[in-house]
Amino acid sequence: MNKGELVDAIADKASVTKKQADAVLTAALETIIEAVSSGDKVTLVGFGSFEPRERKAREGRNPKTGDKMDIPATKVPAFSAGKLFREKVSPDKD
Repeated sequence: MNKGELVDAIADKASVTKKQADAVLTAALETIIEAVSSGDKVTLVGFGSFEPRERKAREGRNPKTGDKMDIPATKVPAFSAGKLFREKVSPDKD
């Protein structure tokens, strides 16, 4: 599903226009990106949480030449699915 299809689905479920659904989705995504970029964690109960994580410096290899190279430490965005989301994707069967 791409963004356009998601906007269509949101518009149908929320009984709003596609333009309104697109504006709300865009605003929500921008707000999450801004919060995580500034170091905050965003938690949506039942869905999951977005947070910045530190990735340590490490040694890697250039795939073309095979030469060793140092990869510097950096921050990366991370998403952890919430319990309800995980259970919906992979329901436990007893």
